[in-house]
Amino acid sequence: MKWTDLSYLTRDQIKQEQNKMVAYFFSHELPYSPYYRELFKKNNLKFSDIKTTDDLQKIPFTSKLDIAPTEDDRAKPRQFILQPDEKLIKKYASKGKLLKILFGKLTGQDVKRKLEREYKPIHIHFTTGRSALPVAFVYSAKDVDLLKESGERMLDVAKISRDDVAINAFPYAPHLAFWLAYNALTHLGMTSVQTGGGKIMGTTKIINVIERMKAGLLVIIPGYCYHLMRQAVKEKRDFSGLKTVITGGERASAGYKEKLKGLLSELGAKDVKVLSTYAFTEGKTAWVQCHEKSGYHLYPDLGFFEVVDKDGKRVKDGEPGELVYTSLGWNGTVVVRYKTGDMTDGIEYDKCQYCGKTVPRIKMDLQRNTDIKEFQLTKVKGELVNLNDFYPILSGIKELEEWQVEIRKKNNDPYEIDEIVLYLVFQSGVNYEDLAARIGKEIKDQMFITVITVQKPLNELLEMLGMETELKEKRIVDNRPQD
Repeated sequence: MKWTDLSYLTRDQIKQEQNKMVAYFFSHELPYSPYYRELFKKNNLKFSDIKTTDDLQKIPFTSKLDIAPTEDDRAKPRQFILQPDEKLIKKYASKGKLLKILFGKLTGQDVKRKLEREYKPIHIHFTTGRSALPVAFVYSAKDVDLLKESGERMLDVAKISRDDVAINAFPYAPHLAFWLAYNALTHLGMTSVQTGGGKIMGTTKIINVIERMKAGLLVIIPGYCYHLMRQAVKEKRDFSGLKTVITGGERASAGYKEKLKGLLSELGAKDVKVLSTYAFTEGKTAWVQCHEKSGYHLYPDLGFFEVVDKDGKRVKDGEPGELVYTSLGWNGTVVVRYKTGDMTDGIEYDKCQYCGKTVPRIKMDLQRNTDIKEFQLTKVKGELVNLNDFYPILSGIKELEEWQVEIRKKNNDPYEIDEIVLYLVFQSGVNYEDLAARIGKEIKDQMFITVITVQKPLNELLEMLGMETELKEKRIVDNRPQD
Protein backbone atom coordinates (compact mmCIF):
# COMPACT_ATOMS: atom_id res chain seq x y z
CA MET A 1 0.00 0.00 0.00
CA LYS A 2 1.25 3.49 -0.84
CA TRP A 3 2.45 5.58 2.09
CA THR A 4 0.11 8.41 1.09
CA ASP A 5 -2.81 6.04 1.69
CA LEU A 6 -1.39 4.07 4.62
CA SER A 7 -0.57 7.14 6.69
CA TYR A 8 -4.23 8.23 6.80
CA LEU A 9 -6.02 4.93 7.48
CA THR A 10 -8.23 4.52 10.53
CA ARG A 11 -6.88 2.53 13.44
CA ASP A 12 -9.15 -0.43 12.57
CA GLN A 13 -7.95 -0.35 8.97
CA ILE A 14 -4.31 -0.28 10.09
CA LYS A 15 -4.94 -3.24 12.39
CA GLN A 16 -6.55 -5.19 9.54
CA GLU A 17 -3.56 -4.49 7.30
CA GLN A 18 -1.11 -5.51 10.03
CA ASN A 19 -3.01 -8.72 10.71
CA LYS A 20 -2.73 -9.61 7.02
CA MET A 21 1.00 -8.86 7.15
CA VAL A 22 1.44 -10.95 10.31
CA ALA A 23 -0.43 -13.95 8.86
CA TYR A 24 1.60 -13.87 5.64
CA PHE A 25 4.98 -13.16 7.24
CA PHE A 26 4.71 -15.90 9.86
CA SER A 27 3.35 -18.54 7.48
CA HIS A 28 5.54 -17.84 4.45
CA GLU A 29 8.68 -15.88 5.41
CA LEU A 30 9.73 -16.38 9.04
CA PRO A 31 10.07 -20.19 8.63
CA TYR A 32 13.21 -19.46 6.60
CA SER A 33 14.90 -18.26 9.82
CA PRO A 34 16.97 -21.01 11.49
CA TYR A 35 16.64 -19.35 14.90
CA TYR A 36 12.86 -19.03 14.84
CA ARG A 37 12.33 -22.53 13.42
CA GLU A 38 14.15 -23.85 16.46
CA LEU A 39 12.37 -21.47 18.86
CA PHE A 40 8.92 -22.42 17.57
CA LYS A 41 9.76 -26.12 17.73
CA LYS A 42 11.07 -25.78 21.29
CA ASN A 43 7.86 -24.03 22.41
CA ASN A 44 5.45 -26.33 20.52
CA LEU A 45 4.30 -23.47 18.28
CA LYS A 46 3.33 -23.62 14.63
CA PHE A 47 4.03 -20.68 12.33
CA SER A 48 0.41 -20.91 11.18
CA ASP A 49 -0.68 -20.29 14.79
CA ILE A 50 0.30 -16.62 14.44
CA LYS A 51 -2.39 -14.86 12.43
CA THR A 52 -2.87 -11.50 14.21
CA THR A 53 -0.87 -8.98 16.21
CA ASP A 54 -2.57 -10.30 19.35
CA ASP A 55 -1.22 -13.79 18.57
CA LEU A 56 2.33 -12.43 18.89
CA GLN A 57 1.93 -12.68 22.65
CA LYS A 58 2.25 -16.46 22.32
CA ILE A 59 5.88 -16.08 21.24
CA PRO A 60 8.80 -15.80 23.70
CA PHE A 61 10.79 -12.58 23.59
CA THR A 62 14.04 -12.23 21.69
CA SER A 63 16.80 -10.29 23.46
CA LYS A 64 20.18 -8.83 22.59
CA LEU A 65 21.81 -11.85 24.25
CA ASP A 66 20.08 -14.16 21.77
CA ILE A 67 21.53 -12.26 18.81
CA ALA A 68 24.90 -11.00 19.97
CA PRO A 69 27.97 -13.00 18.93
CA THR A 70 30.29 -14.36 21.58
CA GLU A 71 33.95 -15.33 21.46
CA ASP A 72 32.83 -18.97 21.28
CA ASP A 73 30.04 -18.42 18.74
CA ARG A 74 30.61 -15.47 16.43
CA ALA A 75 28.07 -16.78 13.91
CA LYS A 76 24.99 -16.33 16.15
CA PRO A 77 23.57 -13.40 14.14
CA ARG A 78 23.45 -15.58 11.01
CA GLN A 79 20.69 -17.65 12.58
CA PHE A 80 18.37 -14.63 12.26
CA ILE A 81 18.83 -14.32 8.47
CA LEU A 82 16.04 -15.68 6.26
CA GLN A 83 17.69 -18.57 4.40
CA PRO A 84 15.27 -20.38 2.06
CA ASP A 85 16.32 -23.51 0.24
CA GLU A 86 14.41 -25.72 -2.18
CA LYS A 87 12.96 -27.91 0.57
CA LEU A 88 11.83 -24.96 2.72
CA ILE A 89 10.37 -23.13 -0.27
CA LYS A 90 8.27 -26.12 -1.22
CA LYS A 91 7.01 -26.39 2.37
CA TYR A 92 6.41 -22.75 3.28
CA ALA A 93 6.16 -20.54 0.18
CA SER A 94 2.72 -19.19 -0.65
CA LYS A 95 0.81 -20.71 -3.57
CA GLY A 96 1.24 -17.46 -5.46
CA LYS A 97 5.01 -17.54 -5.09
CA LEU A 98 5.19 -21.24 -6.02
CA LEU A 99 3.19 -20.55 -9.18
CA LYS A 100 5.50 -17.68 -10.10
CA ILE A 101 8.54 -19.92 -9.60
CA LEU A 102 6.98 -22.67 -11.74
CA PHE A 103 5.94 -20.21 -14.45
CA GLY A 104 9.41 -18.68 -14.40
CA LYS A 105 11.05 -22.05 -14.92
CA LEU A 106 8.66 -22.95 -17.75
CA THR A 107 9.33 -19.66 -19.55
CA GLY A 108 13.10 -19.79 -19.08
CA GLN A 109 13.35 -16.93 -16.57
CA ASP A 110 16.27 -16.70 -14.15
CA VAL A 111 14.28 -17.80 -11.07
CA LYS A 112 17.39 -18.09 -8.92
CA ARG A 113 18.31 -14.47 -9.63
CA LYS A 114 14.84 -13.29 -8.60
CA LEU A 115 14.99 -15.24 -5.34
CA GLU A 116 18.46 -13.88 -4.64
CA ARG A 117 17.07 -10.38 -4.98
CA GLU A 118 14.62 -11.12 -2.18
CA TYR A 119 16.90 -13.01 0.17
CA LYS A 120 20.62 -12.81 -0.68
CA PRO A 121 22.50 -10.50 1.73
CA ILE A 122 24.09 -7.62 -0.20
CA HIS A 123 24.40 -4.87 2.43
CA ILE A 124 25.37 -4.98 6.12
CA HIS A 125 24.94 -2.68 9.11
CA PHE A 126 26.52 -3.23 12.51
CA THR A 127 25.35 -2.29 15.98
CA THR A 128 27.41 0.44 17.64
CA GLY A 129 27.78 -0.88 21.19
CA ARG A 130 31.20 -0.20 22.69
CA SER A 131 31.31 -3.01 25.24
CA ALA A 132 30.17 -6.01 23.17
CA LEU A 133 31.08 -7.55 19.83
CA PRO A 134 29.19 -5.76 17.02
CA VAL A 135 26.13 -7.51 15.61
CA ALA A 136 25.74 -7.71 11.84
CA PHE A 137 22.27 -7.05 10.38
CA VAL A 138 22.00 -7.83 6.67
CA TYR A 139 19.81 -6.41 3.90
CA SER A 140 18.76 -8.07 0.67
CA ALA A 141 18.25 -6.04 -2.52
CA LYS A 142 14.55 -5.95 -1.62
CA ASP A 143 15.48 -4.60 1.84
CA VAL A 144 17.63 -1.86 0.34
CA ASP A 145 14.59 -0.76 -1.64
CA LEU A 146 12.62 -0.71 1.61
CA LEU A 147 15.41 1.30 3.24
CA LYS A 148 15.04 3.89 0.50
CA GLU A 149 11.24 3.85 0.79
CA SER A 150 11.28 4.21 4.58
CA GLY A 151 13.80 7.04 4.28
CA GLU A 152 11.50 8.82 1.84
CA ARG A 153 8.67 8.35 4.35
CA MET A 154 10.81 10.00 7.03
CA LEU A 155 11.35 13.05 4.87
CA ASP A 156 7.64 13.18 4.09
CA VAL A 157 6.79 13.13 7.82
CA ALA A 158 9.36 15.88 8.43
CA LYS A 159 7.89 17.91 5.52
CA ILE A 160 11.20 18.18 3.65
CA SER A 161 11.14 19.69 0.16
CA ARG A 162 13.04 17.74 -2.48
CA ASP A 163 14.20 21.11 -3.85
CA ASP A 164 16.29 21.80 -0.71
CA VAL A 165 20.01 21.04 -0.62
CA ALA A 166 20.76 18.44 2.07
CA ILE A 167 23.93 17.80 4.08
CA ASN A 168 24.42 14.34 5.57
CA ALA A 169 26.86 14.85 8.47
CA PHE A 170 26.39 11.44 10.07
CA PRO A 171 29.69 9.57 10.45
CA TYR A 172 30.63 7.37 7.51
CA ALA A 173 30.54 3.79 8.78
CA PRO A 174 28.56 0.56 8.22
CA HIS A 175 25.87 1.89 10.57
CA LEU A 176 22.22 2.70 10.05
CA ALA A 177 22.30 6.51 10.42
CA PHE A 178 24.64 7.31 7.53
CA TRP A 179 23.21 4.79 5.08
CA LEU A 180 19.56 5.55 5.80
CA ALA A 181 20.22 9.24 5.23
CA TYR A 182 22.19 8.52 2.05
CA ASN A 183 19.49 6.25 0.61
CA ALA A 184 16.66 8.59 1.60
CA LEU A 185 18.24 11.68 0.05
CA THR A 186 19.35 10.04 -3.19
CA HIS A 187 16.09 8.11 -3.60
CA LEU A 188 14.07 11.30 -3.21
CA GLY A 189 16.30 12.98 -5.78
CA MET A 190 17.64 15.72 -3.52
CA THR A 191 20.91 17.48 -4.17
CA SER A 192 23.01 16.30 -1.24
CA VAL A 193 26.55 16.06 0.12
CA GLN A 194 27.49 12.92 2.03
CA THR A 195 30.22 14.36 4.25
CA GLY A 196 31.03 11.34 6.39
CA GLY A 197 31.00 13.58 9.48
CA GLY A 198 33.79 15.41 11.23
CA LYS A 199 36.10 12.40 11.28
CA ILE A 200 36.04 12.11 7.48
CA MET A 201 35.43 15.55 5.92
CA GLY A 202 36.28 17.70 8.92
CA THR A 203 34.24 20.39 10.64
CA THR A 204 35.62 23.34 8.68
CA LYS A 205 34.81 21.80 5.31
CA ILE A 206 31.31 20.82 6.46
CA ILE A 207 30.72 24.40 7.62
CA ASN A 208 31.95 25.61 4.22
CA VAL A 209 29.58 23.38 2.27
CA ILE A 210 26.55 24.30 4.43
CA GLU A 211 27.25 27.98 3.84
CA ARG A 212 28.23 27.89 0.16
CA MET A 213 25.45 25.55 -0.96
CA LYS A 214 22.84 27.35 1.17
CA ALA A 215 21.76 24.00 2.59
CA GLY A 216 18.15 23.73 3.74
CA LEU A 217 18.44 20.37 5.54
CA LEU A 218 21.11 19.03 7.89
CA VAL A 219 21.06 15.47 9.29
CA ILE A 220 23.54 14.96 12.12
CA ILE A 221 24.33 13.62 15.60
CA PRO A 222 23.17 16.12 18.30
CA GLY A 223 26.45 16.55 20.17
CA TYR A 224 28.48 17.03 17.02
CA CYS A 225 25.82 19.40 15.67
CA TYR A 226 26.23 21.73 18.66
CA HIS A 227 30.01 21.62 18.27
CA LEU A 228 29.73 22.46 14.56
CA MET A 229 27.30 25.33 15.13
CA ARG A 230 29.45 26.78 17.92
CA GLN A 231 32.44 26.78 15.57
CA ALA A 232 30.38 28.39 12.80
CA VAL A 233 29.27 31.17 15.17
CA LYS A 234 32.91 31.88 16.10
CA GLU A 235 33.69 32.21 12.39
CA LYS A 236 30.59 34.38 11.82
CA ARG A 237 29.24 32.14 9.06
CA ASP A 238 25.94 32.47 7.19
CA PHE A 239 23.55 29.51 7.58
CA SER A 240 20.45 31.48 6.66
CA GLY A 241 19.36 28.79 4.19
CA LEU A 242 18.84 26.16 6.90
CA LYS A 243 15.20 25.23 7.47
CA THR A 244 15.39 21.84 9.21
CA VAL A 245 17.89 19.96 11.36
CA ILE A 246 17.19 16.26 11.91
CA THR A 247 19.23 14.61 14.66
CA GLY A 248 19.85 10.94 15.36
CA GLY A 249 22.15 8.62 17.24
CA GLU A 250 21.57 10.02 20.72
CA ARG A 251 19.05 12.00 22.75
CA ALA A 252 18.21 15.61 21.96
CA SER A 253 16.37 17.16 24.89
CA ALA A 254 14.12 20.21 24.73
CA GLY A 255 16.83 22.24 26.49
CA TYR A 256 19.41 21.14 23.93
CA LYS A 257 17.14 22.18 21.07
CA GLU A 258 16.67 25.63 22.56
CA LYS A 259 20.43 26.09 22.97
CA LEU A 260 20.96 24.92 19.38
CA LYS A 261 18.33 27.32 18.09
CA GLY A 262 20.15 30.15 19.83
CA LEU A 263 23.29 29.35 17.83
CA LEU A 264 21.30 28.93 14.62
CA SER A 265 19.72 32.33 15.14
CA GLU A 266 23.18 33.90 15.40
CA LEU A 267 23.99 32.22 12.07
CA GLY A 268 20.98 33.82 10.40
CA ALA A 269 18.82 30.67 10.42
CA LYS A 270 15.43 31.76 11.71
CA ASP A 271 12.50 29.48 12.63
CA VAL A 272 14.52 26.29 12.10
CA LYS A 273 12.78 23.01 12.95
CA VAL A 274 14.96 20.71 15.07
CA LEU A 275 13.49 17.22 14.83
CA SER A 276 14.61 14.00 16.50
CA THR A 277 14.58 10.43 15.25
CA TYR A 278 14.23 7.09 16.99
CA ALA A 279 16.16 4.13 15.62
CA PHE A 280 17.95 0.92 16.50
CA THR A 281 19.95 -1.32 14.17
CA GLU A 282 17.64 -4.29 14.71
CA GLY A 283 14.68 -2.27 13.37
CA LYS A 284 16.56 -1.64 10.07
CA THR A 285 15.16 1.90 9.68
CA ALA A 286 14.33 5.02 11.72
CA TRP A 287 11.23 6.98 12.68
CA VAL A 288 11.00 10.77 12.89
CA GLN A 289 8.94 13.52 14.46
CA CYS A 290 6.76 15.74 12.27
CA HIS A 291 6.97 18.50 14.89
CA GLU A 292 9.30 19.19 17.79
CA LYS A 293 6.58 18.12 20.22
CA SER A 294 5.20 15.15 18.29
CA GLY A 295 5.96 11.45 18.70
CA TYR A 296 7.92 9.28 16.27
CA HIS A 297 5.68 8.28 13.33
CA LEU A 298 5.73 4.53 12.62
CA TYR A 299 5.38 2.44 9.43
CA PRO A 300 2.72 -0.18 10.25
CA ASP A 301 3.44 -2.29 7.15
CA LEU A 302 7.12 -2.76 7.99
CA GLY A 303 6.98 -3.56 11.70
CA PHE A 304 4.79 -3.85 14.77
CA PHE A 305 5.55 -2.21 18.11
CA GLU A 306 4.03 -3.21 21.42
CA VAL A 307 4.74 -1.97 24.95
CA VAL A 308 5.21 -4.42 27.83
CA ASP A 309 5.59 -4.04 31.58
CA LYS A 310 8.38 -5.40 33.76
CA ASP A 311 6.67 -8.80 33.80
CA GLY A 312 6.49 -8.95 30.00
CA LYS A 313 2.75 -8.35 29.82
CA ARG A 314 1.40 -6.07 27.11
CA VAL A 315 0.14 -2.81 28.65
CA LYS A 316 -3.01 -0.87 27.78
CA ASP A 317 -2.98 1.83 25.10
CA GLY A 318 -0.90 4.86 26.04
CA GLU A 319 0.65 3.28 29.16
CA PRO A 320 4.43 3.27 29.74
CA GLY A 321 6.76 0.32 29.46
CA GLU A 322 9.44 -1.27 27.32
CA LEU A 323 9.21 -1.19 23.53
CA VAL A 324 9.10 -4.58 21.82
CA TYR A 325 9.53 -4.81 18.05
CA THR A 326 8.47 -7.37 15.45
CA SER A 327 9.64 -7.15 11.84
CA LEU A 328 6.93 -7.56 9.19
CA GLY A 329 7.99 -6.37 5.76
CA TRP A 330 11.72 -7.05 5.79
CA ASN A 331 13.84 -9.98 4.61
CA GLY A 332 17.54 -10.39 5.37
CA THR A 333 17.97 -10.32 9.16
CA VAL A 334 14.65 -10.24 11.01
CA VAL A 335 13.66 -10.24 14.69
CA VAL A 336 10.35 -11.12 16.36
CA ARG A 337 9.19 -9.75 19.72
CA TYR A 338 12.57 -8.15 20.17
CA LYS A 339 13.03 -6.38 23.51
CA THR A 340 14.67 -3.08 22.60
CA GLY A 341 15.64 -2.08 26.14
CA ASP A 342 14.06 1.33 25.40
CA MET A 343 11.46 2.67 27.80
CA THR A 344 8.59 4.79 26.50
CA ASP A 345 5.70 6.72 28.01
CA GLY A 346 3.47 4.87 25.54
CA ILE A 347 2.24 4.70 21.94
CA GLU A 348 -0.35 7.13 20.59
CA TYR A 349 -3.00 5.90 18.15
CA ASP A 350 -5.15 8.98 17.56
CA LYS A 351 -4.68 11.41 14.67
CA CYS A 352 -1.51 13.50 15.00
CA GLN A 353 -2.49 17.03 15.98
CA TYR A 354 0.43 18.50 14.02
CA CYS A 355 0.32 16.72 10.64
CA GLY A 356 -2.99 14.83 10.61
CA LYS A 357 -1.40 11.43 9.92
CA THR A 358 -3.07 8.50 11.67
CA VAL A 359 -0.17 6.05 11.93
CA PRO A 360 0.82 5.10 15.50
CA ARG A 361 3.43 7.28 17.18
CA ILE A 362 5.90 6.45 19.93
CA LYS A 363 5.81 9.23 22.51
CA MET A 364 8.82 11.50 22.24
CA ASP A 365 10.44 10.90 25.65
CA LEU A 366 12.45 7.68 25.44
CA GLN A 367 15.18 6.32 27.63
CA ARG A 368 17.41 3.29 27.38
CA ASN A 369 16.80 0.83 30.20
CA THR A 370 20.36 -0.47 29.93
CA ASP A 371 21.65 2.96 31.03
CA ILE A 372 20.20 2.43 34.50
CA LYS A 373 23.22 1.12 36.40
CA GLU A 374 24.05 0.22 39.95
CA PHE A 375 26.64 2.28 41.80
CA GLN A 376 28.32 1.69 45.13
CA LEU A 377 28.28 5.33 46.19
CA THR A 378 28.58 4.51 49.88
CA LYS A 379 29.90 1.59 51.87
CA VAL A 380 26.38 0.81 53.03
CA LYS A 381 24.37 -0.11 49.91
CA GLY A 382 24.20 0.05 46.14
CA GLU A 383 22.10 2.65 44.35
CA LEU A 384 20.49 2.60 40.91
CA VAL A 385 21.34 5.66 38.80
CA ASN A 386 19.67 6.48 35.48
CA LEU A 387 22.48 7.88 33.36
CA ASN A 388 19.91 9.11 30.83
CA ASP A 389 19.00 11.88 33.27
CA PHE A 390 22.30 13.67 32.72
CA TYR A 391 21.29 14.64 29.17
CA PRO A 392 18.21 16.81 29.83
CA ILE A 393 19.81 18.42 32.90
CA LEU A 394 23.14 19.34 31.35
CA SER A 395 22.20 19.97 27.72
CA GLY A 396 19.66 22.59 28.78
CA ILE A 397 22.11 24.82 30.69
CA LYS A 398 22.82 27.79 28.45
CA GLU A 399 26.12 28.73 30.10
CA LEU A 400 27.50 25.19 29.68
CA GLU A 401 29.54 24.64 26.50
CA GLU A 402 30.49 20.97 26.87
CA TRP A 403 30.40 18.18 29.43
CA GLN A 404 31.45 14.61 30.04
CA VAL A 405 30.64 12.17 32.83
CA GLU A 406 33.30 9.75 34.04
CA ILE A 407 32.47 6.86 36.35
CA ARG A 408 35.48 5.57 38.26
CA LYS A 409 36.62 3.96 41.50
CA LYS A 410 37.87 6.22 44.31
CA ASN A 411 41.67 6.28 44.36
CA ASN A 412 41.59 3.79 41.45
CA ASP A 413 41.03 1.10 44.07
CA PRO A 414 38.69 -1.67 42.74
CA TYR A 415 37.43 -2.28 46.30
CA GLU A 416 36.59 1.37 46.98
CA ILE A 417 33.30 3.18 46.39
CA ASP A 418 32.26 4.51 42.97
CA GLU A 419 32.75 8.16 42.06
CA ILE A 420 30.91 10.16 39.40
CA VAL A 421 33.06 12.95 37.98
CA LEU A 422 31.55 15.67 35.84
CA TYR A 423 33.99 17.49 33.53
CA LEU A 424 32.68 20.93 32.52
CA VAL A 425 33.45 23.75 30.10
CA PHE A 426 31.60 27.02 30.69
CA GLN A 427 31.14 30.02 28.47
CA SER A 428 33.64 32.82 28.99
CA GLY A 429 32.80 35.24 31.80
CA VAL A 430 30.83 32.67 33.80
CA ASN A 431 31.73 32.23 37.47
CA TYR A 432 32.82 28.59 37.67
CA GLU A 433 32.28 28.05 41.39
CA ASP A 434 28.74 29.43 41.36
CA LEU A 435 27.55 27.54 38.28
CA ALA A 436 29.28 24.30 39.28
CA ALA A 437 27.55 24.48 42.65
CA ARG A 438 24.20 25.11 40.94
CA ILE A 439 24.71 22.14 38.60
CA GLY A 440 25.75 19.91 41.48
CA LYS A 441 22.64 20.88 43.42
CA GLU A 442 20.35 20.31 40.42
CA ILE A 443 21.81 16.84 39.87
CA LYS A 444 21.49 16.10 43.59
CA ASP A 445 17.86 17.25 43.60
CA GLN A 446 16.82 15.36 40.45
CA MET A 447 19.07 12.28 40.45
CA PHE A 448 19.77 11.95 44.21
CA ILE A 449 23.52 11.59 43.68
CA THR A 450 26.56 13.72 44.44
CA VAL A 451 29.04 14.44 41.65
CA ILE A 452 32.59 15.76 41.64
CA THR A 453 32.88 18.71 39.24
CA VAL A 454 36.12 19.44 37.38
CA GLN A 455 36.69 22.40 35.05
CA LYS A 456 38.46 21.64 31.76
CA PRO A 457 39.70 23.73 28.81
CA LEU A 458 37.45 23.35 25.76
CA ASN A 459 40.10 21.83 23.50
CA GLU A 460 41.03 19.24 26.12
CA LEU A 461 37.43 18.19 26.72
CA LEU A 462 36.70 18.02 22.98
CA GLU A 463 39.63 15.62 22.69
CA MET A 464 38.32 13.56 25.63
CA LEU A 465 34.91 13.40 23.93
CA GLY A 466 36.48 12.36 20.62
CA MET A 467 34.39 15.04 18.91
CA GLU A 468 36.51 15.02 15.74
CA THR A 469 37.90 11.49 15.97
CA GLU A 470 35.13 9.15 17.17
CA LEU A 471 32.04 7.99 15.27
CA LYS A 472 30.01 9.19 18.27
CA GLU A 473 31.26 11.40 21.08
CA LYS A 474 32.03 9.66 24.39
CA ARG A 475 29.56 11.54 26.57
CA ILE A 476 29.43 9.05 29.49
CA VAL A 477 32.53 6.95 30.16
CA ASP A 478 32.60 4.07 32.64
CA ASN A 479 36.21 3.53 33.70
CA ARG A 480 35.47 1.11 36.52
CA PRO A 481 37.30 -2.24 36.30
CA GLN A 482 35.20 -4.77 34.36
CA ASP A 483 34.25 -7.97 36.14
